[in-house]
Amino acid sequence: MRSRAAEAGVSPQLLMAILYNESYKPHDPALERAWQRYKPGAAFGIANMHRAAFDETKRGRAFAARRWEELPDDRDLAVRAAAWYLHDLARQLPAHPSGPYDREELLALGYNTGAGNMQAFARGAKPGSQAADYLARLRSNWDKAGRSASRTGGN
Repeated sequence: MRSRAAEAGVSPQLLMAILYNESYKPHDPALERAWQRYKPGAAFGIANMHRAAFDETKRGRAFAARRWEELPDDRDLAVRAAAWYLHDLARQLPAHPSGPYDREELLALGYNTGAGNMQAFARGAKPGSQAADYLARLRSNWDKAGRSASRTGGN
């Protein structure tokens, strides 16, 4: 996780907090594929990435030849794609947000709701209930994510 965050130039604590936020469902490849048959637009992998976000994020990157369908089986790919998606979202943040959210909160909101909504939140728009819940979970996971992201040893 730390190496993928570094590769994409994003905060490992933010990446870890998002992974904690996205851990609300079991990440078993067989279960994810079964759910996909029931709900074709569902997200895949430990970072719960949707196909469109993955396909956009992988363009021009070292994992460009990889497929979204691989995410349930390859946790490294899922984390790598999530890190680069955060990188891409960061490039879309306004230089001087006028809303009440800090950079990490805006990026998390963008991860959850998309770049357009993130930009609206940066201008002061109020998140709906689902986005507000996501932000509350991010805040409650923040310290735990910091401890996990700073541990020595493996990624």
